[in-house]
Amino acid sequence: MSTSTLLELFGGFMAACVALWFFAMNRYVAIDITATKSAPLAGLMAVAPAVRAYLQRPGLLASVGLLLLRMSIGGLMIHHGQEKLADPQQFANTYVASLHLPFPLFFSYAAGFSELIGSWLVILGLLTPLGALALTGTMLVAAYQHISTAGFNIYVLELVLLYLGGSLALLFNGPGRFSFDAGIVPAMLDDLSVADFSSQVTSELRPIPVTVNSSARG
Repeated sequence: MSTSTLLELFGGFMAACVALWFFAMNRYVAIDITATKSAPLAGLMAVAPAVRAYLQRPGLLASVGLLLLRMSIGGLMIHHGQEKLADPQQFANTYVASLHLPFPLFFSYAAGFSELIGSWLVILGLLTPLGALALTGTMLVAAYQHISTAGFNIYVLELVLLYLGGSLALLFNGPGRFSFDAGIVPAMLDDLSVADFSSQVTSELRPIPVTVNSSARG
């Protein structure tokens, strides 16, 4: 089995484990949150509508389009991450060294894992903003490297700009409804809202003193 295949399987396994962990945590978040103070919970619930809009805003056709974009960008970017991690020293000598960055081998590994893990997160729609941000960061550095070495050559920049545009589109528009994020995060917010309502009701219950007249006769 080749090194690139092992890296791909490792990336897929780690992303699947994170997805299962988030799914499991969703079942227990309401139990854990009821013992906390209401102030942090209130702050979290204040941004809940924006999070819901980010994850559930697109309609059916738009979500299908975002799914296809995620599969395309993520599926193709995995290949670039595998190439970097298959020979990180060669990538460091060829590309990173031209940027005059310290520790080129470290940045070579960082770029490879960012593209590999970020691609899987984008494909699954799990922590999509982080995955899209990782791909966007590597493509911005790649665009800068190409411009600094070859100038504004469209034949060199076109592929990088396509990946960059697709990653930015996912970052700004969200993963769509066919994603782990859209299935898990709204359910977590529902549990949080129920826990917040329960804590408010409990805090509003106060004992009422009752005066009993002992001299009253039945």
